[in-house]
This record gives sequence, C-alpha cells and structure tokens, in this order.
Amino acid sequence: MNPLEAQLSYPSGDAIPPLGTVTDVAPGLSWLRMPLPFALDHINLWLLDDAAEGKRGWSLVDCGAGTDATRAAWEQLFTDAMENRPLLRVFATHCHPDHVGLSGWLCDRFDAPFWISTGEFGFARMMAAALPGVDGPSAIPHFQRHGLVDAGMLEQMQSRKNYYPSLVPAVPAAYTRLQDGQRVVIGAREWLVITGFGHSPEHVSLYDEQDRILISGDMVLPRISTNVSVFAVEPEGNPLQLYLDSLDKFADLPDDTLVLPAHGKPFRGLHTRIAQLRAHHAARLDEVRAVCAEPKSAVDIVPLMFKRQLDAHQLSFAIGEALAHLHYLWYNGNLARVTGDDGIVRFKLT
Repeated sequence: MNPLEAQLSYPSGDAIPPLGTVTDVAPGLSWLRMPLPFALDHINLWLLDDAAEGKRGWSLVDCGAGTDATRAAWEQLFTDAMENRPLLRVFATHCHPDHVGLSGWLCDRFDAPFWISTGEFGFARMMAAALPGVDGPSAIPHFQRHGLVDAGMLEQMQSRKNYYPSLVPAVPAAYTRLQDGQRVVIGAREWLVITGFGHSPEHVSLYDEQDRILISGDMVLPRISTNVSVFAVEPEGNPLQLYLDSLDKFADLPDDTLVLPAHGKPFRGLHTRIAQLRAHHAARLDEVRAVCAEPKSAVDIVPLMFKRQLDAHQLSFAIGEALAHLHYLWYNGNLARVTGDDGIVRFKLT
C-alpha cells in the first residue's frame, strides 16, 4: 500500500472476490471482479438486487471486457452466485471496453435493457463500428503531430486498429438514457446520477444518499489516477479542466461515503482522495510548466510523467495524458503553441 492509499479506509481490508464469486458490500449490493488483459488486470462490477413486474432478479453496473475469461466467469456466476435469477437491467458508467465490452452479450442473453448516458452510448457505438475518426488508424497522424517518430512504435499502434471492436464485439442497438440529476430506483435503493467529464464523454456515477454509497466508476479511484487524455477525435480538447471541474460535483457528498470504484478496493475517505488527485495533477502541471522553458512536444513530456517503460497500449494513453496537461496550461495562458517546420506541435512558456 502506498502512502496515499494508507490515508484511506478500506472496509473490506485486503479481501477481494475470487473470480466467479461475489462479496456483499451492503444489503442487496455485491462486488465482483473480472479479469482484464492489461497491466491494470481487473475491473470491479456491481450486482444489485432488483425486481420488475413481480420478477426478482439483478441489475448490473458495468460488464467487463469481451474476453473468453470474462465470459467463463459470467457463466459460473449465472448459476452460482446469481442463483439462476436473471439480469433485469444492465447499466454502464461509460464507454471504455472494460465497462461495456459484454453489454451486447448480456443484454441479448437476458433480454435486458441497457442504461447509459447518451454521450457514452454514442461513442461506444462509434468505436465498436470502428468508424473513421475513432478507429485505430485515425490516431496515428495525431500521435505523429505530437512528436511520435519511432517507426517501430507507430507500426505497433497501427496494428491495433481492431483494438476496441476486439474487446467490445457488440453494443446494444437501443438504450435507456441516464442523465445528470436523474434518480433511478434499483430494488430497495434510490440512486442519484452524477455525470462527469474528462475521462470519457459523459461518465455516470451513482450515489445512494440514504446509505451514503457511491459507485464511482473511473472518476475516483483509490490507487491510481484516472486517465485524462486528448484523443484524435477531439484534438483541441481540454479534458483535464473538465475532469477537475467534475470533481467539484462530489464535494457535497459526506466524507464517510463508501466509494465503490471500478479499479482497486472499496474505500472511505472521498474528500481525502479528491484532494490527493488535485495535488497529483497540480504537481504534474508544475513539472510540465518548468520543462517548457524550452519548446516541448507531448512525446517529450511522456518520460517526465511516466518513469517506466511503456508498451504501445500504454504509450497511446501516456501521450494523450501528457497532451491533456499541455492543453490545460495552453488554454490557461501559461504556454504558447507552435507547429514547427517538421509538422510537430510544441509548447513553450509564454
């Protein structure tokens, strides 16, 4: 446990649900974990008691990636922990593959409606279809413009053109809209929808005011900082500003709120963690500002922010995050932006 984690409280201790099992975290609310084929090797999903038209079943928040290992774990859950009760609704916090990967499979299997925000649904559909602008090849000119000249790494990134569809084989064709301020009853609980931005187009978190429980998705994580990136589809974006502004939406929640994150363990200490996240980004911004005494591209900034060796998957997010910090400073007037004769965009102190 790192020093920042130690400032938080973990009601479940070090216990985590083994694959294919669930752990109760509150009455009618269970925690399960699914494997991921990345360095970040798991996602937390949340199973809630629900009922509809006199039929008992479950609602699910987030789905896991579309991998054989995740499908196998689900098959075990259907008959064991879920007691052969059906999924009545499938909710997704946002469009990333680990959250919506098996949404189509689960919704089809149980004839269950898919609940998600409009922004996330639209992006999930676009990326699953690999439409131009959000497909893998569209990212290559974006990375080149921001300083990636390594031919081998560019070739590896080019080969990832089917990355999203491979993990999200199908997204439901229809959805039920979730939007900020909406209240959704699931079983015996009422949840307030809180949308956030910067990590994804219209991320949904769910808050139970009565029992002070927050299903935070990726907006607030206990161990790692949420990825905030400028992507090719929105090349002039300022996602870090959007993300930091979105954290304000959790300011009025009690500090003893039980936070159920998409990665890591359930914890208490919401305000402490938000303060840590703000401090983290402030420190990165200070570092970026300091090195931009000389013109720097996003690729130049990556080693400053990420000290370890990165593969193609990790580097794509690292460049996006470096650029998000550069754009934040640029939009706030701390940096100027110039495109060199080599076509590379660089940033320098004003």
